[in-house]
Amino acid sequence: MPHTVSVEDLERLRPNLRSLVTEKARTLRDFRFCDLRIQVREEKWASAEDGASKASGEDVAFDFGVRVIVQRKMSAAGFFGQVLGSSDLERIESVVWRGIQQAYQRAISNALKKAHTKRMYPGLGDSLDDAYLARVPVAEDSVPATFEIDPRGVPLEEVLQMAVAGSSAAQSRGSDIVFTSASTSTYLLRELFLNSEGADIDQSFAQTEGFIFVISGSQYGNFELYDSTGHQRGWEIMTRGYRNGPIDLPDYVGFCGRLGRDAADVAAAPPLRPPDREVPVVTDPHFNTLLVHEVVGHPSELDRALKYETAYAGRSWFLKSLNDNQLGRQIASPLVTAFSDPLMDGYGSFRYDHEGTPGRRAYIIRDGVLEEFLNNRQTSAIMGVSPNGSARATEAHLAPLIRMTNTVFAAGERDPKDIISEVDSGYYIAGHRTPSIAESRENFRITAVKVYEIENGQLGRLYRDGGITADTRNYFQSIDAVGNDLQVNPIPNCGKGQPMQAKRMSNGGPTMRGIARLTGPG
Repeated sequence: MPHTVSVEDLERLRPNLRSLVTEKARTLRDFRFCDLRIQVREEKWASAEDGASKASGEDVAFDFGVRVIVQRKMSAAGFFGQVLGSSDLERIESVVWRGIQQAYQRAISNALKKAHTKRMYPGLGDSLDDAYLARVPVAEDSVPATFEIDPRGVPLEEVLQMAVAGSSAAQSRGSDIVFTSASTSTYLLRELFLNSEGADIDQSFAQTEGFIFVISGSQYGNFELYDSTGHQRGWEIMTRGYRNGPIDLPDYVGFCGRLGRDAADVAAAPPLRPPDREVPVVTDPHFNTLLVHEVVGHPSELDRALKYETAYAGRSWFLKSLNDNQLGRQIASPLVTAFSDPLMDGYGSFRYDHEGTPGRRAYIIRDGVLEEFLNNRQTSAIMGVSPNGSARATEAHLAPLIRMTNTVFAAGERDPKDIISEVDSGYYIAGHRTPSIAESRENFRITAVKVYEIENGQLGRLYRDGGITADTRNYFQSIDAVGNDLQVNPIPNCGKGQPMQAKRMSNGGPTMRGIARLTGPG
């Protein structure tokens, strides 16, 4: 029987792969730099609908990606990535070497084309920079996965039965629930990072997650609701949940039951008829999870801000140009602080990013002032700042992009109950559903799961199909209260890139109060 690739195989491949990157690649003419990412992921998954099993499976993913930088008239990078199979295991050195040669040829071509463009179009060509990388510590490290129940040891039937149980739990919470769909997965991932500077980093991660989708009907029409739970741990996440500081994840069946109840309750509520003016709004931590993701995390990613993504993903109002930007300016109330931190406990945690840069906390907004962008080694060199470890790829064969990690609004000092009690007339916005964000993220519309009236400091009637819309800066500057109830939630499906890469991370925040317009159905 042929050998199936496992995470343990990377250990014996490591010495020869290191020599390819640190020695053999240096024999290429005009060579400046090379890095290699190679990973193995062993995964099990299952899905269910309406309390019945639908599908299940297990698989192994094995792939690698390389980057080569050359100096040929100008400096430029070339990338190459490949999905591998078990037959590639015994000839991995020759496969990776061919990949390095492919990346090298692309780098040469890019360098010559950059030089030609700079010569032919002096005005536009002056915007082309050499591919310089900011210096980072050369790390040699091994980071083990954290788990109690190894994902590889969980019987596939148990993964399937958990999905069935979650679907059934959601379905049982209301007679008007017409459809449920659940999925569960757990995997162990190991990745090696090697570069020609001498970096040699071995990181492993356990990841377990569950998803639930519910449709509930009522006289007001169907209401759809979905959410995910998960963490960088083993199968114990599904059986008993996880609690640590601002992270409070119930067991999977309880999570699905709670969402089913919310879907049934909100479906039966009347649609919101929003007032035609701005009103005080109190947003809960779950709503602020999506808000910080869309209007702080994404516009702070420096590849977006430098317009590398403009054609297919938009720009950032934080930075119109290197000379016209919001750095050092007051863009929010002094009560607002937001940061991205891969070292805090969360779904986007890691010690080193996919360029081998040590992760650290990056304060995007501190006391209302825009302080820092999320960067990689190349964009940090352009800005003349230190790298903060934000380059990551979904799979090793894809090029790393600048991605937010565990990105949250920081906690304040106020009791959430007091924040609500001080509102004579307004609305409480709970849970998030769908974002609609401007191309530069300078304004937003985000729908909520629940909208409650606030009258004389008390929560009143529940509404469905509501949300808020606002100019981002104006809304941030209107924040006049921030709660002490920071909550951090998993986000498993942040999309970015071309081709699309879906990345996991955590987002969150505390209760906050500001001024915005409400939106209704349609």
